[in-house]
Amino acid sequence: MSANIDDPLFLGLDLSTQGLKAVLIDEEGALVHESAVHFDRDLPSYGTTNGAICGPGAGEVTSPVRMWLDAYDLLMERMRAAGVDFSRILGISGDGQQHGSVYWSSQAEDILALLDSSLPLAEQLAPAAFSIQRAPIWQDSSTTRECRELEAAVGGAQALADLTGSRAYERFTGTQIAKIRRTDPEAYHTTARISLVSSFMPSLFLGSIAPIEVSDASGMNLMNVLTCEWDDQLLESAGHPELRAKIGPEPAPGGTFLGTISSYWVDRWGFNPECSIAPFTGDNPATVVALSTPGDAILSLGTSTTLLLSIPPAETAPRRFTTSHLLSHPTTPDAHIAMLCYKNGALAREQVRDQYAAGHWTRFNELVEARPAGNDGYMGYYFPLPEIIPPSVHGNFFFSTPTPPTSPPTIIPIPEPSMPADAHPRAILESQFLSIRARIAAILPPDAPPLQRLVLSGGSSANAVIQQAAADVFGMRVFVAGKEGAAEGGAQLARYAWWRTQNGGAGTFEEMRAMDGLEGERMRCVAEPKAERERVYAGLVETYRACEDAVVRMCATDA
Repeated sequence: MSANIDDPLFLGLDLSTQGLKAVLIDEEGALVHESAVHFDRDLPSYGTTNGAICGPGAGEVTSPVRMWLDAYDLLMERMRAAGVDFSRILGISGDGQQHGSVYWSSQAEDILALLDSSLPLAEQLAPAAFSIQRAPIWQDSSTTRECRELEAAVGGAQALADLTGSRAYERFTGTQIAKIRRTDPEAYHTTARISLVSSFMPSLFLGSIAPIEVSDASGMNLMNVLTCEWDDQLLESAGHPELRAKIGPEPAPGGTFLGTISSYWVDRWGFNPECSIAPFTGDNPATVVALSTPGDAILSLGTSTTLLLSIPPAETAPRRFTTSHLLSHPTTPDAHIAMLCYKNGALAREQVRDQYAAGHWTRFNELVEARPAGNDGYMGYYFPLPEIIPPSVHGNFFFSTPTPPTSPPTIIPIPEPSMPADAHPRAILESQFLSIRARIAAILPPDAPPLQRLVLSGGSSANAVIQQAAADVFGMRVFVAGKEGAAEGGAQLARYAWWRTQNGGAGTFEEMRAMDGLEGERMRCVAEPKAERERVYAGLVETYRACEDAVVRMCATDA
């Protein structure tokens, strides 16, 4: 078979906590097929709940690696039953849940290289290819001790954030490795290589252990986020000198060529022997690939609120904070992704809707539109759950401020009954969005190009009033994403690696997407900022920060 197929396809795989999904796109980036395996429902013998197993230790959360292997085989069976012609697939990439780690034994490389196409993956790889049978995943919170030790090794939380893009987090891979070294030294000693979930995935296709991809490596607390190279001091702290060999080569940039598919897949499933394998990335970077380009921001308005900000290359590096994350970009060298995560997203908005808008979004929207931008100087902060940004604040807080705002800001804390009842719906939207706007301004380098678009996703993204409020507060055109997700981002990475190979290694991801002609189908503009309102919100950022600082002080006093 020749790689010069007239109608090639590109496979993207998404190994999330709860399942394994496959999508196929064509040469123009259009979606042509989807299949999925749900771990709990389709592989019940593993006894997982939402794809994971809690315990036995406090805070420990893992997933069986063998279950993921069985999911690969079941997914291929479903794709074949749906009529997928595997020989048309000329590129494979994808994404894995971030932070999770897989521990290969010294036999792994030989087993991968000599897979028997008459047998399924799990039957050959598990347990012999793994020194640890259950992979720690992102929900694990058992490594607090290792977090403090890793931060201390480099001079504190801010120093670690400056170096790696994030302070130490229990779910991050570096601290997970350190805990295994401390609590199970024999397993650590017998581990020959360590993969992220995202590098475990292409290893199965290559028949050899793949390098870790640069963007997903940003979620390990082991890589210098500016040089994109492993940091020896952090490797020493987490895993002693031998971790350098266990972690593998320097991280690989996305959209590059790792090799062609192994004969196992050609013989068992009929894949094209010239099918290329590209690095897989993490789920959040893959979502960025699917929905945006550098200069865009993605705002996910789900149960939690997450901002993914694609920062184009600039002379000055983005600032790093202990309350946010900075990742290397999966397709664009020297670009970055800033990530902000808030617990109190839809839950807080729904509580305000229920309490002040009779439980109806129609009434909520009417009340928002009845109030002016800036809410006549009233600000409300709503944290039904202990928040991440700012850390550990909890409860509701209200302020009265002069209009127009003063500099320095004048703020007056007020009790909830002094807040006009009809002001709450606008107050929660303004405070949630101003929190993000204030932090974007702090993160972006002073010489960064202006942001281009705000792409909304998640449950609240369909609300027209919320769309307009976002456009006004951020001063950006607002687009609503289609159904593209992480798996589609993985397929685009596969297509990008193939496309670059066709072009002699030249060309950017943005150039490839610009040639698709599918922009109008992928997302649509739903709101434009109103200049007068945007000016109001630009003038409120300093006041917002002053009120937030007051909330932090109140919570510290109550603690």
